[in-house]
Amino acid sequence: MVIDYIKVFLVGGTLCLIAQILMDYFKMQTPYVMVTYVTSGVILTFLGVYEPIVEFGASGATVPIIGFGYSLANGVIKGISKDGFLGIFTGGTTATAGGIAAAIFFGYVMAVVFTPKAKP
Repeated sequence: MVIDYIKVFLVGGTLCLIAQILMDYFKMQTPYVMVTYVTSGVILTFLGVYEPIVEFGASGATVPIIGFGYSLANGVIKGISKDGFLGIFTGGTTATAGGIAAAIFFGYVMAVVFTPKAKP
């Protein structure tokens, strides 16, 4: 069990380290890093490279934003096998609907609980 935690920490930490390097040394802004990570997750999943990383690192590979791209790609692959061409458009949305709904819900709750202040 401890070995699993170490694997999760190493994979998740490496992904976060790469993002931090992109922001610190290459001066990429956060939205660009996020888009790069989601796109990378999709591309690496379609190439078959990301699945072994997920098998090794488990939630260390699926929880960061690159895991969202992985979920989108897997949803599209399953959608295509189930619904054909229409699965291209519905598969990713169906696969990630729970995460998107949770993000909207908890974002709303946090906005209600904590008073947001506009930056001057």
